[in-house]
Amino acid sequence: MNTKRLAVVCNYVLRPDRIGGMDRFFVAYDRAAKAKGYDVDWFFPDVLELDFYTDVNVFSAEGNSSVEAFFLEHLQETGKLYTALVTHFTELCTPFYKKAKQGGMIKTVIAVDHNPRPLNGFPIKKQLKNRLKGYLHHKAIDRFIGVSSYTARHIVKDLGKVVARKTGVIYNGIDTSVFKKRKSHDLKPEGKVQFVVVSHLRESKGLQDLIDALSMLKPEVQNELHITVYGEGPLEEGLKQQAKDKAVDHLLTFRGSSSEIPKILADYEYLIQPTYMECFSLSILESLSANVPVITTTVGGNPEIITDGENGFLFRPKDKDALARIISEVVTGERDINSDTSLLIEKEYFLGRMVAEHINLLD
Repeated sequence: MNTKRLAVVCNYVLRPDRIGGMDRFFVAYDRAAKAKGYDVDWFFPDVLELDFYTDVNVFSAEGNSSVEAFFLEHLQETGKLYTALVTHFTELCTPFYKKAKQGGMIKTVIAVDHNPRPLNGFPIKKQLKNRLKGYLHHKAIDRFIGVSSYTARHIVKDLGKVVARKTGVIYNGIDTSVFKKRKSHDLKPEGKVQFVVVSHLRESKGLQDLIDALSMLKPEVQNELHITVYGEGPLEEGLKQQAKDKAVDHLLTFRGSSSEIPKILADYEYLIQPTYMECFSLSILESLSANVPVITTTVGGNPEIITDGENGFLFRPKDKDALARIISEVVTGERDINSDTSLLIEKEYFLGRMVAEHINLLD
C-alpha cells in the first residue's frame, strides 16, 4: 500500500449546538495526521454539523445503522484498504475489530476508550461477558487507550490481563485558546453567587441530587445563589418538575445546549458536576481553563484532575448532604479557591499534547 490511509470510526453525533472539546480534537487530529502523510476518512453515526468540519472527509451512516456496521459496509462496497483504524466511543473487543482488520487489510488498530463505568460496577453477567470478549477478540486490537488512569485500569479489569501490555493512557486535552478566562475568584459583591452546570441531562449525571441539595439549604443561603444549566437530555422535564416540587425552581435556569460555552463559563463562580459516572471530563477541563473551580464527585478520573481545596471541591457521589454543605460554605465564604485553575490545564491538559500523543501511536 503506497498511500497511507487512516480510518477513524466514532460513535459520536456531529451537532451544530455542540462544538465541544472532542470536535476540536477531531479537527486538529485530522490536520496532524494529514501532515504526517495520511489520507484520513472519518465515520460517524449521524452528521448534523459540517461547517466546523469543512476540511474533514466525513462519512455519515445517517442514523440508519451503527457506525461500526456502516464502516464494514464501506469496506465491502469500496474495497478500500487502510493502514490504520482508530475508534472512539465504540464498544471494545467486539467482532467488529477482527472483521474490520481483515476487510480493510488494516495494519494497526487503536481503540480509544471514553466510556465510563457504572458507579457500583458491572453486574456479574456483564463482567463475565467482558472477560470472554477480551479473550476472544483482543488480538485484533493493537493498542487500547484510556483517557485517564482510571479508564486504563478498568480496561484491564474488564477484559483481563491479556490486554495489560498494550493498554496505555492519553489524557484528554482542550484548546485553551478558545476559553475566556475569569479574572478573579472574588465572589461578586453585588447580586447572587452564580453557579453553572454543563451536562447531558440524564440520571447518571446526578443533577437530581443537586436539586435535592438545594432544597436542603437554609433560605438565607438560597437567596444568595443561582444555578444556570446548559445541556439537554431525557431527564430535562423530570428535573424541572422535581425543582418545582422541591420549591427550588426559582434557583435554576435551564438554557439548553449551547455552542458558546467557551465564552460564557467565565461569567460564573463555580461549575457543579454531581456525576455518578465519568472517565475524564472535558467539561471539568474546560471550566478550569476558564479559571472557574469545579464542585464534583470522586468518580472516575475526577480526582486525577481536581485537588480538593486547590482547584475545586470533591464529594462522594449521591452524598446530597455533602453537596449541600459545600454549596452553602461557598456562598457564605467559609470555603474558597484562590489559585488560578487555568495554569494546570495550560501546562498538562492542552489540545496540542493530546493530538501529538495520539499521532505518535500511528508510528
